[in-house]
Amino acid sequence: MAIDPRQRSRILLDGPDRTVARAMMKAVGFTDESLSRPQIGIAHCWIGTMPCNWNHRALAERVAEGVREAGGTPIEVNTVAINDGITTGTEGMKTSLVSRDLIADSVELVARGHMFDGLVTISGCDKTVPAMAMALGRVNIPGCMLYGGSIAAGRCVRSGNPFTGRNLTIQDAYEALGAFNAGKISAEDLQDVEDHACPGAGACGGQFTANTMATACEMLGLSAMGWNGIPAEDTGKLDAATACGRLAVDLVNAGVTPRSIVSRLSFENAISGVMATGGSTNAVLHLLAIAHDFGVALALDDFDRISRNTPVLADLRPWGTYTAPEMHAAGGMAVVGKRLAEAGLLHRGERTVAGCSLGEMIEAATEPLGQPVVRPLNRPLKPQGGIAILRGNLAPGGCVIKLSGQSKSMHTGPARVFEREEEAFAAIKAGHIQPNDVMVLRNEGPKGGPGMREMQLVTGALQGAGLGESVALITDGRFSGATRGFVIGHIVPEAVERGPIAALAEGDQITIDVGRRRLDVALTEAQLADRLAGWTAPPPRYSNGILAKYARLVADASRGAITDLPGP
Repeated sequence: MAIDPRQRSRILLDGPDRTVARAMMKAVGFTDESLSRPQIGIAHCWIGTMPCNWNHRALAERVAEGVREAGGTPIEVNTVAINDGITTGTEGMKTSLVSRDLIADSVELVARGHMFDGLVTISGCDKTVPAMAMALGRVNIPGCMLYGGSIAAGRCVRSGNPFTGRNLTIQDAYEALGAFNAGKISAEDLQDVEDHACPGAGACGGQFTANTMATACEMLGLSAMGWNGIPAEDTGKLDAATACGRLAVDLVNAGVTPRSIVSRLSFENAISGVMATGGSTNAVLHLLAIAHDFGVALALDDFDRISRNTPVLADLRPWGTYTAPEMHAAGGMAVVGKRLAEAGLLHRGERTVAGCSLGEMIEAATEPLGQPVVRPLNRPLKPQGGIAILRGNLAPGGCVIKLSGQSKSMHTGPARVFEREEEAFAAIKAGHIQPNDVMVLRNEGPKGGPGMREMQLVTGALQGAGLGESVALITDGRFSGATRGFVIGHIVPEAVERGPIAALAEGDQITIDVGRRRLDVALTEAQLADRLAGWTAPPPRYSNGILAKYARLVADASRGAITDLPGP
């Protein structure tokens, strides 16, 4: 049966009964000829608050050129975004994870309401990447995703600054702040880092959450291999945007939908890529959420199973040496894919938006001779992947630890309990945290926060104070992709849902045993139950508005903190 490339927009725009619709669209420049073509939505997240999405308008223009060249009509759609780095350590950070589902909702609504025939999504900052993938899975119309690209590395200019001479990412700004508060660098050194860490447009420049999810989307097949890795201010990114517009029309003409491409095995490929690059713990949340919107069964244990068999191969910030632009110069995610295929850890035959298999896409890529970023299989940075899933009497529903760059696998120490991130940051700043402590940050989960804030201000302060290797941190909140250290997040159940973390008191002995995949406190089940029997949840921080609504709807972290669980 022949594919009708206008099977959706035809209902909205064709025939005498649709005169009103056409009249309104002609008011903003559409013509009979443009309305007779396939209608391709171009959804992006330009916003004047951050560098991460600053190039989205320019990219959207080039995508539109490609759409027109291929015989389609582009329709630009703009949505919101929240920057984690700017909002971190404040109430504003509570909105970050909330924005992921709001972005997906808004793109889904416009695509359904205006009956687009195809959809190109442009992503940038952390939550926009999974959000745009989620939208593609929900509406399931032909389309693809393009990542806006990484920011270039910054360079300090002040002589004698400990941060001078390295490629800067936003991670260095966090750690410079911690060093300043610990009296290790001057105010002038801190200003030097602040002024030069972010030299232009693009998302944070390590294998933090945005780049982690951008590479995961290449492995999923939703983005063409290599396009996402092009840095934001590289002229090649504009060329990729034009090609993306042409590709979207090709997908519409062929009737190829996202769900016909992405399978359970595609998600296994994406998880393998995250583990091999030492990617962000947020990938666990986001891949679970994307899988939900693609109708694919995925669980926490899948991440741990794949991690145990996947070596860390890419030497990337925040725990390693190189930045995302250097990863691109080294051949990008295709080189990692080649290593995984060589090890038998890749499902090579899975489909991609490019019309060929993932195996064919990585075979076509070239690897520069002597590139230092991606290691050969016989010299991995770690024999197992960068993320592990722990359980135990403190996390019966699971929790996540980042292993990339870690040298230790065991920690036992006394609990130092904090009800909010601000209290924990103040304690570090005042010098009240000692080596061997286990910082406990609770009431920061999806419901309890609400919004599951990242603890980046706290973890950066620990690193800057020289406590990153000696202090552990556990939370029902989450972490930035720029986080490094012995830290555990996504504890389920969270405190507000009467999770065991709510029962902890100062001085309780907590043990983290990565080898056994355990997180435990030295209390019996009866002792935990007795403490919880006398525990009362704190009142909700918000009684109305979007954060209150989110707290009522959101699922726990082990289910991706999604907000559209099936009804009864």
